[in-house]
Amino acid sequence: MTTYIMRRLIQALFVLILVTLLVFFVMRLLPGDPILIYVAQSADLEGMTPEMLHKLRHEFGLDKPIIVQYANWVSGVFRGELGTSIFYREKVRTLMMERFPITLHLGLLALILGAVLGVLAGLLAAVRRGKWVDKVVTPLTYVGVTIPVFWLGILMIYAFGLKLKWLPIAGYTSPFDDFWLSTRRLVMPVICLAVFLLAANARQMRSSMLEVIRQDYIRTAWAKGLRERMVILRHAMKNSLIPVITLMGMGVGIIFGGSVLVETVFAIPGVGRLLVSSIFGHDYVVVQAITLVIAVIVLLTNLIVDISYGWFDPRIRYS
Repeated sequence: MTTYIMRRLIQALFVLILVTLLVFFVMRLLPGDPILIYVAQSADLEGMTPEMLHKLRHEFGLDKPIIVQYANWVSGVFRGELGTSIFYREKVRTLMMERFPITLHLGLLALILGAVLGVLAGLLAAVRRGKWVDKVVTPLTYVGVTIPVFWLGILMIYAFGLKLKWLPIAGYTSPFDDFWLSTRRLVMPVICLAVFLLAANARQMRSSMLEVIRQDYIRTAWAKGLRERMVILRHAMKNSLIPVITLMGMGVGIIFGGSVLVETVFAIPGVGRLLVSSIFGHDYVVVQAITLVIAVIVLLTNLIVDISYGWFDPRIRYS
């Protein structure tokens, strides 16, 4: 197990190096000067002298060769320093500490909702194959995996926010400030984030469960006269969860990717919206830091998922 974990950590390190190289150099291929964009949005561009622009470039290290900029950024990351935002003129670490809990709040709720409801829906559809539950769940899963998140968000805003006036259409409130208002604000964003995971988990759980219940040991359990609940929950469900767990691990990346659209549609001040504004503003440092943090979270999640296989299926051994 230790050897396997060390090997995976080394692989993760190489992936992180590739991610840093990719995001660093791709951002600099985008047309436009981040300093000119910052000045145009914050002051009169015509009043800026070349000396003042050079001073700003020197302040953010943009006057150095690109290789030196990359080396300085990587060395800062190892020291725990993510840099200073060009647009916000604040430490990136401070910006992320303010906004990351919001995205994490949305993401965890969506991940739990998609996992629990998806597994239950897929389990019921498999156990009651061909019955009305299966005929309802299966078509809905096809809709869930294909519907665009931003379009679903707009529809929900129009229906439940503008027409019925049941839910607030934008913004975020901490549950520690106003739990009821926070819950009402989160309903539509969480549903938008969870709908793909819910549908994908349900489809995978149904397929995996149908395969497991055909196995010989399940027939043996039925032959022993065990109750349906015992056979399904204790013998079939545990082995059926292995491919679903893999999908849940991938769901972490899907959540962060979906948060970019959901936070933009619902005007939620999270990391996803910060990433979008930073890309449009060519705020290199913020985009690099957010991408790096998300990559670390996804890699660690996948490692935890791989290790958990041994608990769900004792036949799996790591060498």
